[in-house]
Amino acid sequence: MKSATEHSLTKTVFLSTLADYYELTKPGITFLVLASMLMGFILGSQGSMDYIMMINAVIGTYLIAAGTAAHNQFIERKLDKLMNRTSKRPLPDQRITPKQGFLFSIALILAGLVYLLMMVNTVAGLVSAATTLIYLGVYTPMKRISALNVLIGSIPGALPPVGGWAAATGHIADPGMWILFGIVFLWQVPHVLAIAWLCNDDYSNAGFHMLPENDSEGIKTSVIVMVCLLALLPVTYLLNGIGISGWVYLAGGLISALGFLFYGLRFSLERSKETAKGLMFASFIYLPLVWIFVFLDKLIH
Repeated sequence: MKSATEHSLTKTVFLSTLADYYELTKPGITFLVLASMLMGFILGSQGSMDYIMMINAVIGTYLIAAGTAAHNQFIERKLDKLMNRTSKRPLPDQRITPKQGFLFSIALILAGLVYLLMMVNTVAGLVSAATTLIYLGVYTPMKRISALNVLIGSIPGALPPVGGWAAATGHIADPGMWILFGIVFLWQVPHVLAIAWLCNDDYSNAGFHMLPENDSEGIKTSVIVMVCLLALLPVTYLLNGIGISGWVYLAGGLISALGFLFYGLRFSLERSKETAKGLMFASFIYLPLVWIFVFLDKLIH
C-alpha cells in the first residue's frame, strides 16, 4: 500500500498535470470566445431563448476553441521557446510532450466539431470549423511570413458571435450578426497591435512579423489603430440603428468606444511603451464592457 506521502505526491503531480493541460487551452482567450459566442446567440434569439440549445452551443464552442488554442501552441512550441513571454508554457517547458499536446488538441477540436454538428446545427458547426481552419491553417503560418497576419487573424477572432448567431438561428444571413463581427474585428486589430508593440523584440527573436513592415516610428501602426477605432463608432451605432439593441447598449457602447479611441489617440501621438500599454489595457476592458451593455440592454428590453 502507498504511504500518505506517496498519495500526497501522486495527487500533487496529477493536479499539476491537469493545470498544465488547462493552461494549454489558453483559458482567458477561450472564455472571451465563449462570451462573444453567447452575445451572438442572445442577440440572434428573437423572442424567447432556447436555453438547452445555448448550453449545447457553449459546450461545443468551448471544446473546439480550447482545442484550437492548444493546437496553436503545439504548432508554435519551438518558437514559443524563443520568447520570454511564452517560454514557460507547458510544451516549450516540456511539462507536456509534443505527442500529448497534439493528441489532446486534436481530440478537443474533433469533439467540439462533432458536438456542434450533432447537438446544435450544421451551420454553427461549419462556422466553428472555418474559424479553426483559418486560425491554424492561415493565420498561424502567416505570422512568420507577413505582418498582414494581424488582419487575417482578426477574422477568426471575430467569428465567435457569428457562430453564436448561427447556433440560435441556423443561418448567417442577418445583418446584425455581421455588425457584431465588425465590432469584434475592429476591436481585435488595435488589441493585437498594442501587444505586438510591447513585445516586438520577443516576436522578432522568434521570427514573427507582427507589426507593419518598415515601421520603426510606428506611423503605419498608429494609422491602422486610428482607422479601426474611428470605424468602431459608426459600427457601434449600427446595431442600434437597425433596431437590434436599445439605448442602454447604444450609450454604453459609444462611451466604451470613445474611451478606447482616447487611448488609441494617445498611442498615435506618442507611440511609446507606456501609451501602448495603456491601449492594451483599454482593449482588455473594452470588449467585456460592450458585452455587458449588450446583455443589460437585452434584459431591459
